[in-house]
Amino acid sequence: MEACCLCSSSSSPKPHLSFNISPNSSPFSARRHPLLVSFHPIPLKGLILSPSSRSSLQISPPFAVAEALEQAAETSASPRGASSSKVDKSGRFCSPRAARELALMIAYAACLEGSDPVRLFDKRVNAKREPGYVFDKAILLQYDHMSFGGAPVEVGTEEEAEGLMLQNDKDSANEAEVLSAPPKLVYNKFVLRLTRNILVAVVDRWNDHVRLIAKVIPQNWKDEPAARILELCILHLAMAEITSIGTRHQIVINEAVDLAKRFCDGCAPRVINGCLRTFVKEYNTVDTVRPSEAPTA
Repeated sequence: MEACCLCSSSSSPKPHLSFNISPNSSPFSARRHPLLVSFHPIPLKGLILSPSSRSSLQISPPFAVAEALEQAAETSASPRGASSSKVDKSGRFCSPRAARELALMIAYAACLEGSDPVRLFDKRVNAKREPGYVFDKAILLQYDHMSFGGAPVEVGTEEEAEGLMLQNDKDSANEAEVLSAPPKLVYNKFVLRLTRNILVAVVDRWNDHVRLIAKVIPQNWKDEPAARILELCILHLAMAEITSIGTRHQIVINEAVDLAKRFCDGCAPRVINGCLRTFVKEYNTVDTVRPSEAPTA
């Protein structure tokens, strides 16, 4: 998050997604493509995980995940900022919102690197910690998944403006530390498993969803896709969760809009909402014409 140096007003800026990306990697390459949000998926059969990783991050049946996801969404309707809905007994994030945010981070980084998001996720999860690294889990209680940017905040004095600036700097530092910390220290097994499930679904459905996204996004997003990587990643994640994980589309759309409010600018939340509703309408239409059961002999 970047602080705004104004005495009369202070805006609520967007948080930054923090990644360890090579300085030479950039999404703004010279060649143009209708949807320049690309990576190079490797066959999932080629992914080799350690035995411990396979046991802890085993892909769950899609609809079992969807059921657990919806139960978590229904039971986490506590007031905004309540820590009990964010962390489990181990002090790690345990909500579906955390999984979607982590999936967005990985998908975005994979697009910038031109790499496979599932492979990148596994690499980050299994990366060795630096010697002497210490992470204070108390920071997770201060982290707000519902921190959205908004209209400028009016203040009456320089002291009030300075207080807002100091709080903004503190929140920015906390977010940077949380988003760059080793995932196993921040997220519990449910969140890591759900994140990987979503990313696997994104890879599996990528080509189909690229064509669908091209039909529903506005022309200005098609003209400058490199400037809309985050927005396009959100669409891919949401579509994959609806079609593969089986989460109710109402939940997925609301979560996608919240991610757009948190990490994107301008009219992105409204556009993403419209794109996903159009996608769901067409998806349901196609789904209803399919035979629900195979004919019996």
